Amino acid sequence: MIGRTALNGSRTPWLRRRGWLRLPAVLLLLVQVACATAPGTDVRDPLEPLNRSVFRFNEALDGAVLRPAATVYRDKVPTPMRQGIGNVFANLTDAWSAVNNALQLKAQATLDSTMRVVVNSVLGLGGVFDVASEMSIERHTRDFGHTLGRWGVGPGPYLVLPVVGASTLRDTVALPLDWQGDLVTSLPSVPARNAAVVLRGVDTRAGLLKATTMLEQVALDPYTFTRDAYLQKRRNDIYDGNPPEDPGESPLP
Repeated sequence: MIGRTALNGSRTPWLRRRGWLRLPAVLLLLVQVACATAPGTDVRDPLEPLNRSVFRFNEALDGAVLRPAATVYRDKVPTPMRQGIGNVFANLTDAWSAVNNALQLKAQATLDSTMRVVVNSVLGLGGVFDVASEMSIERHTRDFGHTLGRWGVGPGPYLVLPVVGASTLRDTVALPLDWQGDLVTSLPSVPARNAAVVLRGVDTRAGLLKATTMLEQVALDPYTFTRDAYLQKRRNDIYDGNPPEDPGESPLP
């Protein structure tokens, strides 16, 4: 799914202008209603009926638009070119990861992320070539949702967002700041920004084609499989692969 959009001519993302700054209050209201009307559901997913509806919408959108576009992209664009495009977007992501690793007080991860941006931007011709990985400089991809989790903010209920896909209340609240820190959605030229957002979405989706096929073959319920995998990965990332037994334990003292 394409996780970020820019739909008009201003430098401020359209979704933010149209009320995303009021998003936390709206989501909290939905959660309160769901908790009152949907007893017996998974405690992590009190909005499951609504989430499943959005999940079905996303699946229909994916089947009609994103998956066919990603398939054509994979089949028609030469592999070296696709690798270069993916490397450029990954390099831009490393820049925001450096900021979030710094906010999480992770000195080594901050240094690695910063060095990756410098090395790949200079020696990798703007990120087209991933020279940093060849130099064994580790990638530590982190966003502001990870940062909030690192500082002890709980995930809150699981959410499925239109187009964006799997999320949590914490990660959704963090999205506006992630969009502001995203160098792709910050491009000043509207046509270039929109083209970059679409290209990144298609490139990302193309990389998930094999995983999607496997999911369809092995998962009895793709919704619960996706939910559980997302929640587990986010928690593992926040705790650097060593989550505590107590879910309420904060990663930082």
